[in-house]
Amino acid sequence: MRQAKQRLRAEALARRDAMGEAARIEASLAVADRCAHMVAVEPGSVVSGFLPIRTEIDIRPLMMALADRGARLCVPAIVEDRLRFRELLRGAPLEPQGFGTYAPGPGAAVLDPDVMLVPLAAFDRSGGRIGYGRGFYDAAIARQREKGKAPRLIGVGFAVQEVDAVPAEPHDIPLHAIVTEREVMACETPLLSAASDGRG
Repeated sequence: MRQAKQRLRAEALARRDAMGEAARIEASLAVADRCAHMVAVEPGSVVSGFLPIRTEIDIRPLMMALADRGARLCVPAIVEDRLRFRELLRGAPLEPQGFGTYAPGPGAAVLDPDVMLVPLAAFDRSGGRIGYGRGFYDAAIARQREKGKAPRLIGVGFAVQEVDAVPAEPHDIPLHAIVTEREVMACETPLLSAASDGRG
């Protein structure tokens, strides 16, 4: 199963890498627009996003749009080989985290997300997700659930990263929805109900 995931990850990332820079920018903006309309946030709601690495989708416009609507933003920091979601404030200094990404320093507040915008290497339509192979996000989501939290999990990526089926392992946590530049895929009916009645 691990080999199957490695193959699917490599193929999906190769397709992502093959996108031109202009195509990635346009697709990132389209995803931001779709997601901004789908995610209803109350002032003070905590939304975790991420800062892009390599050819990853750039959701910073989406994060700023949600912040303008009152959301508190956080991004993952790697602390003792696990993710902590540190508050992201405009103008605050960022520190390298390895893997080519950055996060606020240890002085930043650690937050528990209500909504998680989740990066991915590959995905399928049932909410299956392949990450980058370290299991950081699955472990972080599991810890949130241990605290009694139930964050809404929204995968964001490019349409070319879709695969027919992601092999599921016991520790894998499915996403509630996936947003690409082409469509919104709801993987759980309650997500659509919440979005349609304004509670998001």
